[in-house]
Amino acid sequence: MERASSKHSPRLDEQMSSEVNGLIQGPGTGGSRVEEHRVPEPAGEDQPEVTTAPAGELRTGAPQGMSSEDVEARSRLGRFITMSALPGDRETLVANARENEAPDDIVAALQSLPEGTRYQTVSEVWAALGHKNETTRW
Repeated sequence: MERASSKHSPRLDEQMSSEVNGLIQGPGTGGSRVEEHRVPEPAGEDQPEVTTAPAGELRTGAPQGMSSEDVEARSRLGRFITMSALPGDRETLVANARENEAPDDIVAALQSLPEGTRYQTVSEVWAALGHKNETTRW
């Protein structure tokens, strides 16, 4: 026995079935999910091809006053200085970095910090190493 809907007529059931056929069976079976008005038109002859990356430096969300490379380098430094080491002086920061298995270049940079100064944040350590932090907007 064939099962039919009790809410619609058989003709309406057939029409509704054919409308969703492409969604159920996929594009390889004659029906397609893509409607013609949704297919993007190709670029015109006098227009440049569309690319995913604009020319020049990409917008990465780097704060004003820093490049994306600066942000990455400061973040790398911060991965080896835990919050338990801050506030801390040079010896505390070097010991903490070694405990966190910091690479030699990070340990050497921390060893070059001036003696007797306490640092509250990784940004203060970064600035003491001669780098720029983001500029504040007023």
